[in-house]
Amino acid sequence: MSSRLLSITYLFDPLCGWCYGAAPQIERLAQHPGIELTLAPTGLFAGAGARPMDARFAAYAWSNDQRIQQLTGQPFSERYREALLNNPAGGRFDSGPSSLALSAVQLTAPAQELATLKRMQEARYVQGLDTSDVTVLAQLLRDAALPEAAERLLAPDAALLDAHQARLQQAQALMHKLGVQGVPGLVLTQADGQQPRLLRGDVLYGRFEALLAQLAGR
Repeated sequence: MSSRLLSITYLFDPLCGWCYGAAPQIERLAQHPGIELTLAPTGLFAGAGARPMDARFAAYAWSNDQRIQQLTGQPFSERYREALLNNPAGGRFDSGPSSLALSAVQLTAPAQELATLKRMQEARYVQGLDTSDVTVLAQLLRDAALPEAAERLLAPDAALLDAHQARLQQAQALMHKLGVQGVPGLVLTQADGQQPRLLRGDVLYGRFEALLAQLAGR
């Protein structure tokens, strides 16, 4: 890679299974000394993108999850399948609460945002916790020693709501500009002001060295 700092915007949704599959590579990118990684929740599965967790969608999700596990090694537990996908009481597939929780962390303890995303993903896909539930998310934040973020999530103030909406709008505008339909995705910006360059999510499921080569334009 070039010695110049590479700025990467990570387009994702907290309830995106493929984003969970990409989590190990995202973590390695965040630790790379030549990379500045910015998280950009897109709201893809919030608002109009949210939906009930009915039997048909649950079957589709589990089939997709198995493909992700086979490709990436990221686990999707039977506990998750039974508690969330096959729950006879149903439920919501809604990333609005988890995206808002990340914005609360970004405002109060920004260095912990990526670790919080990882915690949320593992809570859902391994522990079978409902991360569409604000109370579940607040407890996760408290357990991670992020009490201020937890309290702001439970009682969002105008500053949090405004900051959160701005993040979603910026991510959605970037997706529109680059013609991105889904997540995950990486948007690259060189320090010398070159035009942003999009790398689609499939680059996140192979060898890390190959990903670095793609980032370097090779």
